[in-house]
Amino acid sequence: MRRAIISVLLMASALGGCQSEAPVTSGPSALDIMERVAVSANNCWIKSGDPAFKSYSMAPELNSFTGRPRILLVRRQSKDIRPLLVVQAQGKPAKLEAFGPMMAEPIKARISTDVVRWSRGDRSC
Repeated sequence: MRRAIISVLLMASALGGCQSEAPVTSGPSALDIMERVAVSANNCWIKSGDPAFKSYSMAPELNSFTGRPRILLVRRQSKDIRPLLVVQAQGKPAKLEAFGPMMAEPIKARISTDVVRWSRGDRSC
């Protein structure tokens, strides 16, 4: 009888080990979101010659080992490579955030509006 109980317990624990709950993952990934944002930011802010962003260049860091793909805006032709704007996403569904010195300037509202619009798939400038 004792052997039967031990066998049942071992089988139950073995089967329990095979069961796992899948994490809730609905919505686009962080990489999906940041690819959209990077393409639109490059087209609308950098390549278009937009006066508000004319003195900046963009450095995309989409292949992130931290799970936080991001884009950086730095001052164009400056030896100071500290980013003035970081836009990054993480998780699935992706949580998007923007920070840096530019987010304390009047351009903050425009950056926020553009980034949210692009993250939703709208490519318009």
